[in-house]
Amino acid sequence: MGINLENAVAIITGASSGIGKEAALEFARKGVRLSLAARREAKLNEVADAVRKLGSEALVVPTDVSLKTQVDALVKKTLEHYGGRIDILLNNAGYGQLSTIEETSAKEMKDILAVNYMGTYYATAAVLPHMKQRGSGHIINISSVAGARGFPLMGAYCVTKAAQRSLTEALRIELDGTGVHASVVCPVFTETEFFDAIKNKTDASVDPPSFLTQTAARVAKAIVKCAENPKPEVLPFPLARVLIALNAISPSLVDFILKRYYKSFLGRKIT
Repeated sequence: MGINLENAVAIITGASSGIGKEAALEFARKGVRLSLAARREAKLNEVADAVRKLGSEALVVPTDVSLKTQVDALVKKTLEHYGGRIDILLNNAGYGQLSTIEETSAKEMKDILAVNYMGTYYATAAVLPHMKQRGSGHIINISSVAGARGFPLMGAYCVTKAAQRSLTEALRIELDGTGVHASVVCPVFTETEFFDAIKNKTDASVDPPSFLTQTAARVAKAIVKCAENPKPEVLPFPLARVLIALNAISPSLVDFILKRYYKSFLGRKIT
């Protein structure tokens, strides 16, 4: 059974735009009180204002999730502000990089892991003792279909998303009987600032096809639905399950499809 969202408390990382912002608004419509975290304080304040207009409460906590001290402070401030309560943690902060594995420097790999994966780990580790003590809570990690199947030129990003997915799978078993749930949400291409902000080390342009693209609002609705009725894994785009199943049956066939697709999509020959 999920958490009663009315007056529940949720932390959302990466809340300044995209999926995080839309999730904040969708949770606010359900009466969830929010702690909004991201690096861009001005953007967070805009989201907070929108949340308050919907009749809910918002605490703004500028946070770099790659720094454990800042994530610990986020959790501490949330507990203090909301009377010692955190019901939901939405680990959404992250960014992408477009480059071959060979062209990805060690620093770049460490940096993307620090935000996308370690940020998820830091926040999860910080809230778990509190949730377990209360016997209630829900950790929702925003991974990606790229966490179930690697894509060329996005290897570093895929690694982080696979790590989030595996972390969630391990948590589900470890938390059995505690009253705390762990879920992973795996979107496909989403209409956000992701591709505008992506670190691109290639000569390729990124323009996802419309038939494989979903809105951030659609993903946000799937997230809130999962909070109301916890599921191990959520795929907001139904066709994504076909790709995952096909890859499990015949990885070589998916390799073949991706080679042909990426030649036109990224404008770069994949041999």
